[in-house]
Amino acid sequence: MSKFNNQYTRIEDAELCSKQFAKREDEKDALSKLRSEFIIPTKGDLKNKKFDFKQKHGTTSQNNSHDESIYLCGNSLGLQPRRTKEYVNRYLDTWASKGVLGHFTEYEGGLPPWLHIDEAIKEQTAKIVGALPSEVVIMETLTANLHLLMSSFYRPTKDRWKIMIEGKAFPSDHYAVLSQIANHNFDPSALITIEPPSSTSPYLSNEHILSVISQHAATTALVLLPGIQFYSGQFFDIELITRHCHALGIIVGWDLAHAVGNVPLKLHDWNADFAAWCNYKYMNGGPGVIGGAFVHERHGKVERAAGDSNMNNDTQLTYRPRLSGWWGSDKSSRFRMDNNFVPITGASGFQLSNPSALDMTSVMASLDVFSLTTMDALRERSLRLTGYLEARLLRYEGGEAPYTIITPSNPAERGAQISVLLKPGLLDHVLHHLEENDVVVDERKPDVLRIAPAPLYNTFLDVHRFIVIFHEACRKALAKPGGAGEHGKGVPHGTAAT
Repeated sequence: MSKFNNQYTRIEDAELCSKQFAKREDEKDALSKLRSEFIIPTKGDLKNKKFDFKQKHGTTSQNNSHDESIYLCGNSLGLQPRRTKEYVNRYLDTWASKGVLGHFTEYEGGLPPWLHIDEAIKEQTAKIVGALPSEVVIMETLTANLHLLMSSFYRPTKDRWKIMIEGKAFPSDHYAVLSQIANHNFDPSALITIEPPSSTSPYLSNEHILSVISQHAATTALVLLPGIQFYSGQFFDIELITRHCHALGIIVGWDLAHAVGNVPLKLHDWNADFAAWCNYKYMNGGPGVIGGAFVHERHGKVERAAGDSNMNNDTQLTYRPRLSGWWGSDKSSRFRMDNNFVPITGASGFQLSNPSALDMTSVMASLDVFSLTTMDALRERSLRLTGYLEARLLRYEGGEAPYTIITPSNPAERGAQISVLLKPGLLDHVLHHLEENDVVVDERKPDVLRIAPAPLYNTFLDVHRFIVIFHEACRKALAKPGGAGEHGKGVPHGTAAT
């Protein structure tokens, strides 16, 4: 059993594992209504090989719940909000009818002009990440933003030149950091990784993280960590780690790809230097859609040089160095073409090119769904959904479970994802059975399933249906010739001893 017991671990098996229990949990949950804001792929959709959707997924259509697939993969790609098609069609109609004038046209009750669409979504974005509106910007994509931000915040000296990351960070973060190091003519040894102390668990305790940072503080210029670790689903203590880095004189940035829209964040209050994220996972903006960035207000100041009393084209400005582009320049002077860069105060001053209005429109559709609730309310629901998933995973019928939960058992140390490490040799068999039964989850070779009940649209019934099929898949995989039964017993939690 989990050492951090939740309300579900105290319920009798017969009740907890019943379909009726899951339905009752959904019925008494006020946020269950948000599911209707999304298009849930049907079983037929998943198996269909012809592009023949037509008007099937209109903004008002509803799927029969019996036909819905079990989609628990919002940590990889969020589902489409119903209003996305409506918003995108408005964008297309504006483009068709206004052409370039769509940049400036104010429609009554319509979407904002493209010139101002980045400003229009700042307030809701700021609420989601716990920032001032001036500290956030929707721009570029995740890795591009990390590069742009590191070009500004990674300022190596002869004493401090190293970058520290988490050893099992997403590969793209490794690539980005190593290329930044190479760009400054340092060799790869300038990369420090925080590795798990145990070879059998990916868990990183706060004590371990802080000790590694302290050990290398004298030579470290930048720490870049994930808010939530993509593989294990561990939620790092951003406030504690940031405070520790700052006490040692180290700049700290955060990759929030798996945290934004998933857990409440307070980037301003936590004093993070910078952060970047994508908007296609829990943020439901669409595959590869435009990303986002945070720059704390203390780093976004644009000030006149000492002794300069006039703010004109010849004014000498002081601001944090950055790679610059015309969309980061003051709007009032943006179209003067005078080659005088006057950065916008705050995160917007880090923009390069004008953002895709199509992407921004898609992100806006999802943000408008988020505006129907709060991150605190979503977090409360997420804790219950994930707690229920954990409790059901721990109640495997028919002997020892052929898997280990590698996500922390402490609810405060995880988001909406639980990662399951299967015994060797089971993954392909289990995945085949899940796919045959219209279940969508994420795999990580060789043996991990990542299961993510997104609180905006997943339900307790989704979790119940998943568990029934998943446990059936495990039993079938074990029964196959060469099954993993001989590889040792499963244990409830991979982090129980850490």
